[in-house]
Amino acid sequence: MEQSVEAKLESSLPFNPHVASLPAYNAGMNIAAARAASGRHDIARLASNENPDGCSPAVMAALASSAFEPWRYADPACSALRAALGERLRIEPSRIVVGNGSEEMIAAISRALLVPGTSVATVVPSFGLHEIEPLAAGASVVKVPMSASLGFDLDALEQAIAAGPRVVFLSSPWNPVGPGLDSQALERLVSAVRPGTLFVLDEAYFEFADPDAPDGIEVLRESGIAHVVLRTFSKAYGLAGLRVGYAVCSDHEVARVIAAAKTPFNVNAAAQLAAIAALEDEAWMKASVARIRAERLRVAAALEKLGLRLAPSQTNFLFFDCGGDSSALAASLLQEGIIVKAWREKGYECFLRATIGSPAENDRLIQALAQLVPAK
Repeated sequence: MEQSVEAKLESSLPFNPHVASLPAYNAGMNIAAARAASGRHDIARLASNENPDGCSPAVMAALASSAFEPWRYADPACSALRAALGERLRIEPSRIVVGNGSEEMIAAISRALLVPGTSVATVVPSFGLHEIEPLAAGASVVKVPMSASLGFDLDALEQAIAAGPRVVFLSSPWNPVGPGLDSQALERLVSAVRPGTLFVLDEAYFEFADPDAPDGIEVLRESGIAHVVLRTFSKAYGLAGLRVGYAVCSDHEVARVIAAAKTPFNVNAAAQLAAIAALEDEAWMKASVARIRAERLRVAAALEKLGLRLAPSQTNFLFFDCGGDSSALAASLLQEGIIVKAWREKGYECFLRATIGSPAENDRLIQALAQLVPAK
């Protein structure tokens, strides 16, 4: 039988081997797919760590105002947003790079610093792009497993950082596990950084951290090491669909090179306008975070009563050992109209991550798990 035109083309294309062999990103299921798979309309979306409260009314007002001109190109420099962030964070705007979500900043950092033969250190379970983007650049990735107590293995991390990788990607609070580094632990890891290493602290869940948790920007400000702190508007501010994140860089040159590695019109006009409005309504964000924290404690207590082993969390999600195949449990929960994320990294297939949703959504999750998880 003759080979099809498509097959001939596919077999003859010289793909970049670093990209062609990348693992797939474990994205949360969208609502249309969940409805089709479950036959239910009432879906509890607890897979992607979105804010169940939505976003500030100020954001919706800004997007409905005459300031939003979708027929105009957005400011490629994100000048107004960088100025607002600089004032809030007490950082020169020239040290801030804004991206299409903090994910774009991870890609830009990888493109700016990594080449074949370089290495990256991170943790496992990992935020997928901390591994995928370095691999796409041809770098090798050293992953430090979590400890037996479902936290950071500080000894192993310190050793991996001191070995001198080109980049360290470390999230605190930790996605997908949940714990955050305390001040002493963060300072210990920062002290292990050697010249030639860029230390990237991913604080996508910073707003949900405990009140006494360290502020990575402040800790690293006087550290003397090359660093980037990543933050996002997707989680606490509720702008996941608009994709706005940013990188706070140790110096102007780091910021310049990371900015050079992104596309020029990377953050659209709606996203820039919304982020500024969200930043100005800090009270809404803090009230939402307080509600989510309270729900996190309530849900964690309920799941522990079911005999589930939970990682400590300073985020808007819970990561737990379900005692079996988490993909099978996630499929059963989907039939109940509940989307969660089963973890698929080797060695962690028994773990499941569930977002803290609205109280009603959380009750559905608790009730479904009580039926589906064997009593202990």
